[in-house]
Amino acid sequence: MRDEAKHSWTRRLRKISAPAINGLMQRWFRIKRSMTIGVRAMVFDSSDRILLVQPRLSDVWILPGGGVERGETAVEALQRELTEEAAITLAGAPKLFAVYSLEREFRGDHVLLYVVREFEAGQFLPSMEVRQARFFDRSALPEGVTAGTKRRIAEVLDNDPTEASW
Repeated sequence: MRDEAKHSWTRRLRKISAPAINGLMQRWFRIKRSMTIGVRAMVFDSSDRILLVQPRLSDVWILPGGGVERGETAVEALQRELTEEAAITLAGAPKLFAVYSLEREFRGDHVLLYVVREFEAGQFLPSMEVRQARFFDRSALPEGVTAGTKRRIAEVLDNDPTEASW
């Protein structure tokens, strides 16, 4: 019973903390920069399973990625984020799939989506940022995959029309 109470409390804290932390980070980046660029990767293993990550402060599953830092190229940021979030090292050039606006959620933000098929997988260890990183068969995606992630998967795998917004 005590573990259930702890788990319930942790889940509630995540639901409260994630939006609050996200909001503070967005305000900080907005002060620091008027426009931001992010990268996301749709990584496919040899069985065409898709890599998804579960952020520490959330129950959702998303494509790995994050912000491009000053002095970094988009591909350098992609490599850094894949290493940090999933212990993945690029072994070939990622393919730029599309550029999306995140204007509805974060004014001035854009996301570049890359498709990655050539990589080396290291030993994933949970971090302060990412709780889980796993490959999933398209027909067996976990509960909690975000709507934007589902749309990107359909665009890449089903040739659905690419939307302008994430």
